[in-house]
Amino acid sequence: MPTRKTTAPPKRPTAAEMKEHAQKLPYPAKQADMKFQPQSSLDAYRAAGKLEGKVALITGADSGIGRAVAIAYAKEGADVAILFNENQEDAQETKRLVEAEGRKCQVLQLDVRDREQAFQAVRRVREELGGLNILVNNAAFQMAQEKFEDIPEAQIRRAFDTNIMGYMWMAQAAIPHLKSGDCIINTGSIVGIVGIPILVDYACTKAGIHALTKSLALYLGERDIRVNCVVPGPVWTPNIVGTMPRSEIEKFGHEVALKRPGQPEELAPAYVLLASQDGSFMTGALVHVTGGKLSSDE
Repeated sequence: MPTRKTTAPPKRPTAAEMKEHAQKLPYPAKQADMKFQPQSSLDAYRAAGKLEGKVALITGADSGIGRAVAIAYAKEGADVAILFNENQEDAQETKRLVEAEGRKCQVLQLDVRDREQAFQAVRRVREELGGLNILVNNAAFQMAQEKFEDIPEAQIRRAFDTNIMGYMWMAQAAIPHLKSGDCIINTGSIVGIVGIPILVDYACTKAGIHALTKSLALYLGERDIRVNCVVPGPVWTPNIVGTMPRSEIEKFGHEVALKRPGQPEELAPAYVLLASQDGSFMTGALVHVTGGKLSSDE
């Protein structure tokens, strides 16, 4: 029998290595400026054409998890639209990486907090890419605050406008154009389940996203449109170095069973599962990809 070629899994940096390269950047941090780059290229990923002929719109896809998902979808045969708000340089790099997989990549610089811009995004994707099958709500805002009492009103409103209202606007815009077999995938967070004292407003919005997922799944079930949620644990992205205190950055990922932060490309296969026919009997699910973050007791 012929020997099957295998690709060695990439080496994942440990929490100790992350501490050695700890870096604090101003918000909004650019992935291009990070000394310790998140792993998002999926070089060891083996595609199987699971999304051939599909069109996906991914918000917050200029960097981090969104970038990795865009690359994974392209590897699986989908054309991809990436929506971002501020970091043009990162967005163009994501576009380059998607197009390197032989797929189309539409770049949309819009703000999901604005309902009209959300509807504009869906309209432009359908016009340029010919339809829409997969909506990934991934854009998010967070900002750590040591004292809950000191969280500014503007920060709380931005968190809810981005993480809750933005997801709702995008879903309202997309649903009329989705058909049987299509899907919505939201990005939640383990902190929406276990809580976190320095991100109270953010944790509240993520809990809301989990509820939104379950409710929309029930609403759309009869139309065979699936709605699921990926629940990440600590994942190394520009959001971490741009929003967390240095003390947290230095120990980021230490609390999970695997004793390290996740990398964006380790999240992407979950989004492929939920977008493909492999996940055809999954809806209303919260899919945990947390490195073993099971409680808030650590």
